[in-house]
Amino acid sequence: VIATYKDRIFAIGLSILKNPNDADDVVQETFLKYHTYKKDFESKEHIQSWLYKVAINKAKDIQRKFWRRKQVLIDYMATISFDTPQDEELFQAVMALPSKYSIVIHLYYYEDYSIKEIAQQLKLNEGNVKVRLSRARQLLKKQLKENWNDEE
Repeated sequence: VIATYKDRIFAIGLSILKNPNDADDVVQETFLKYHTYKKDFESKEHIQSWLYKVAINKAKDIQRKFWRRKQVLIDYMATISFDTPQDEELFQAVMALPSKYSIVIHLYYYEDYSIKEIAQQLKLNEGNVKVRLSRARQLLKKQLKENWNDEE
């Protein structure tokens, strides 16, 4: 289970917290909870859904901590490799979004969750998820268009 889901849980933590050290904490706390959880799962999809929900909640818990809000984030972009400059630019633009937008982008585009599934994971209604996706896309379009215009 750890080998299968650790990278995806890390990505969820990173998209919410924007800090790889905090994302590592999310991974550890999520799997610790999984290890101590005393319930059988019905399927692989049930495990995946449960792990993602726990990861999102753990990340939100870390985000709410006083010390986390006051902490200066480190520059971690140098540690990530990308296939193309466009991939890096898109990643930077997504990471620059407020976390309520970056998490829906991540779950929708990278994890292939439906609107309904994202709403369940984030405890929102489907309309809120659609609005957040729309606003995130608008912000990304604006940011990427500005970057493109600056390069000309």
